[in-house]
Amino acid sequence: MREGVCPKLCLSLLNVLIFFLCFNKLHCSPLNYLEASVQVDNKDALLPEISPTATPQPFLPFLAPSPLTPFTNNTVPKLSGLCMLNFTAAESMMSVTSTDCIAVFAPFLANVVCCPQIEATLLILIGQSSKSSNLLALNGSHSKNCLSDVDKILVGQGASENLQKICSLKPSNLTEGSCPVKSVDEFEKAVNSSQLISACENIDLVNECCDQICQNAISDAATKIASKAYDYLSISGSNLLADHSTMIDDCKNIVLRWLASKLTPLSAKEVLRGLSNCKVNKVCPLVFPDLRYIVKSCGDGISNQIACCTEMENYVTELQKQSFITNLQALDCAALLGMKLRKANITKNVYDLCRISLKDFSLQVGTQESGCLLPSLPSDATYDQYTGISFHCDLNDNIPAPWPSKSQLPVSSCNKTVKIPALPAAASCQRGLYSKDVMFLALSASSVVLTYLL
Repeated sequence: MREGVCPKLCLSLLNVLIFFLCFNKLHCSPLNYLEASVQVDNKDALLPEISPTATPQPFLPFLAPSPLTPFTNNTVPKLSGLCMLNFTAAESMMSVTSTDCIAVFAPFLANVVCCPQIEATLLILIGQSSKSSNLLALNGSHSKNCLSDVDKILVGQGASENLQKICSLKPSNLTEGSCPVKSVDEFEKAVNSSQLISACENIDLVNECCDQICQNAISDAATKIASKAYDYLSISGSNLLADHSTMIDDCKNIVLRWLASKLTPLSAKEVLRGLSNCKVNKVCPLVFPDLRYIVKSCGDGISNQIACCTEMENYVTELQKQSFITNLQALDCAALLGMKLRKANITKNVYDLCRISLKDFSLQVGTQESGCLLPSLPSDATYDQYTGISFHCDLNDNIPAPWPSKSQLPVSSCNKTVKIPALPAAASCQRGLYSKDVMFLALSASSVVLTYLL
């Protein structure tokens, strides 16, 4: 078939298929006006002290047809009228968030893209609104109304209807929690504002997680305003005090909202997403099923290699159904699973034996070797009126999963012996790159959605 015909034909056939799926009342989440297509384009613990030996090939962008075309029109949500947040000031952030949390992909992008973005948006909304309210937190009733309004706006723009559940959002996330300071005036009296701005207004996205220049400044500011609680206790004579670590965390949110008020929404987004990625990349988000079948087939010196690798493949396939993860998270997950297997007395390197690579720990976009590892630096999905929703994956990162040694201690990704790119290796990134292989992967990318809807 000619390459110029294939893209349109694949798209038409897929849309017809999904129309009938929806017509028959199978699971189909409305996407409103947005089309969803995929552009396939730490560590503080559990990393093996070994550098991957393979150099990843440059990533190539793959453009997939839309897995779901819009069946409903975009609607203007009916808001409570009781929320005083300045939605206009963060209009662009709301748009980015609705795209990052697009209905069909939200559960799979939640950990790396969607939830960090919506958390940043809430911080920016409160921060920008504090310019007029002088408050860096909402009270109980306002927080409930505002969270509901934010949810309605995002859903109206195509985001998932289950964002609060997916990202564990609660009205209390918009309050001061146990932090004793919530007014801008009181905050600025307690902290060194210029020092905080200097440390955080332009963070180094690559090195901040290790250097912690901004993070340390935020912790210092949070500790200072948290100490106000002890002043209040001495005045009131009360002995009641929230857990100190919880109070520090709540005060960090106050600090972040203040920072968001002093930066433009776009600059605040870059800072907040950069800081959140330091947390995201530290932890493997996957839930590991029971290992008993692998132990049965791969234990006792692996007498049957085929049976062992079959069970490993089945196990990894289950992991792949959970979510997209980053390069650095994949290292964490490989190390964590390797340690679990070692504790189960599987001493041979089954990763090497069964050819398990880092990309095998993330959601797959086809039946070929096309695992999607997201960049370890902050990234967003994007919307284009011609191509729909796209996000970047690295389909060429064939780094073997490192097998932890028996005596190995967990190391940090800040250790320079751990070599993995924060972004896929440089390559051209034009849109609309088509070939036979590309279209196979493009159609398979859409099959990810179909697989989990059926």
